[in-house]
Amino acid sequence: MNLLTTRNAFIVLAIIAIPIIAVAWWLLEPLFRDDVVSEDFPMSATAEMPVGMTQSEAEDIMQGMAKINMTQQEDMMGAMDEAAVLASGKFRDGDSFHKGSGDVALYKLAGGDHVLRFENLDVTNGPDLRVLLSPHADPMSKTELNDAGFELLAKLKGNKGDQNYEIPADIDVESVNSVIIYCYPFKVIFSVAPLEMAQ
Repeated sequence: MNLLTTRNAFIVLAIIAIPIIAVAWWLLEPLFRDDVVSEDFPMSATAEMPVGMTQSEAEDIMQGMAKINMTQQEDMMGAMDEAAVLASGKFRDGDSFHKGSGDVALYKLAGGDHVLRFENLDVTNGPDLRVLLSPHADPMSKTELNDAGFELLAKLKGNKGDQNYEIPADIDVESVNSVIIYCYPFKVIFSVAPLEMAQ
């Protein structure tokens, strides 16, 4: 094999190897890190954006206000007192490799909006995890999940911590019987929280 052939073979191998390494890193890298989220309970879902203010400007103002140490804990507890728990549950492992724990509650806020809240969430990290809502009480496989149907609520904000997800008005919250953390590209259930309706 001459030098030119060897160089060409090396170039071809490099062209093949680079995408394979990139995909492997995308798949494996989340397993070596945690994305921690720490959100307070939503104060109000009825607040309106001031006229002429963009979403980005409103978020900047809210972040600045969050740095002011006032009665934040009392406000949070007051907001939770005004909200009604419609259903709650605990996350369980998806299987022997995909682990999950933590509490989940479905709230109806004072203004009538619905919020899904995770507290002390701790789930195995993975690529492109999503939050799904399902009428199935406790899906054990993607077949059970697909057969029952589901609503794609949002991309998971982090695999650990406390977080809130607004539920769009077009989702029938009374039909939601479980919350699923789901790896969207590979169609794998990472964790499931069967919900029990509040008495």
